[in-house]
Amino acid sequence: MNASGPELAVELRHPFHTDADGVLRPRGPEKHPYYARFAAAGPPVVPVVRQVAGEPLPALLICRYADVREVLRRQDVFSRAAAVPDDQVDVTGTMLGMDGPQHARVRGTVKDAFTATAVSRLSAAVRAGAEAHLATLTAGERPADLVRDFAVPFTLDVICDLLGLPREDRIQFRRWGDMFLGSGDLSREDAARSATEMGGYLWDQLEQRRSCPAGDLMSRIAAGAADQPMDVQIKLPISLVVGGWETAASSIATFVYVLHTRPYRDGRTGWEHLIAHPEQVDAAVTELERLYSTANGDDMPRRVLADVRLPSGVRLAEGDLVIPSHDAANRDPEVFPDPERMDFDRHPNPHLSFGYGPHYCIGAHLGALEVRTAVALLLAELPRLRLAVAPDEVPWKAGHAILGPAALPVTW
Repeated sequence: MNASGPELAVELRHPFHTDADGVLRPRGPEKHPYYARFAAAGPPVVPVVRQVAGEPLPALLICRYADVREVLRRQDVFSRAAAVPDDQVDVTGTMLGMDGPQHARVRGTVKDAFTATAVSRLSAAVRAGAEAHLATLTAGERPADLVRDFAVPFTLDVICDLLGLPREDRIQFRRWGDMFLGSGDLSREDAARSATEMGGYLWDQLEQRRSCPAGDLMSRIAAGAADQPMDVQIKLPISLVVGGWETAASSIATFVYVLHTRPYRDGRTGWEHLIAHPEQVDAAVTELERLYSTANGDDMPRRVLADVRLPSGVRLAEGDLVIPSHDAANRDPEVFPDPERMDFDRHPNPHLSFGYGPHYCIGAHLGALEVRTAVALLLAELPRLRLAVAPDEVPWKAGHAILGPAALPVTW
């Protein structure tokens, strides 16, 4: 497939080529301006260079909303399982690396626990957990780190409580998770060792549930996934634990940062606007998800299994490696008028930050509940919350599958 001339392909090596972290990005939460350019006026499919195991690999970035949604929808043509594994996290054996009937079967083991109805029943418990961790935060010293002292322990407790994992083991999960997802100063061997340690622990938990079910999600996995290979049984809870807390925790910190540092209307920040209009918190979080997604989903390639034409008219050939860009799709002006404007009144807002189709994020409802609960609680209880350092002094994760602040110093 020849999407554009070689000049553009070479030019685009910069935003997608890497130093330590795999993708060169602007500092902070902003997405690369190329995303908006591609969605608005550039070609719908752009040749890029992706690093895999230290080697450059040509791929095609899918940019338009309708095209991205088609790639996400068609597992029969666009295969994750047939794509080259991620160079930092081996997704083989997880829901991320499955297609078709196997993916549906493994996902079906736990999906009922993450439906909108099931998650709504957790609202009171999630609120209580957020309040408890906020009380711990405010009882401590100022400034505090909103990531370490609130967002991470809150979201880690939510998913571990759902799974039924002992609270005393949770600090270890954060260390394992950080290594499993990858960071700039960790080797592939470190990540592999972390996955092995976490896998051994979770296998022991599954074995315990098989002999003595506890009525929790781990018991459901132990019973429902027993016919799956051992690595699949282990990686299913790994996916839920790591993805279930890290994405939500990073979103809380990122969105609080954005609300304090980005202008909204009438010279006020987004935080100041929501103080006056708390009824807009849910819509604000949805808009922040569109503009500042913390999931590095553009690193999930698909292999094209048969010649196909995208809705834009672009033809792809069997064997092409494609990367559907939710960040570009979320800036498609055909779907989101004035896409770079942060607008809490935007409706509808069908962003693709949680994916689409069979691989739509299984924890989307739970994550949204956690983030909305946290932001609403912080606005209500700490309206004077503010950054304790200059915005450009906030450290951001490098080389991580989940984007966001490494720490967010705040005071009130």
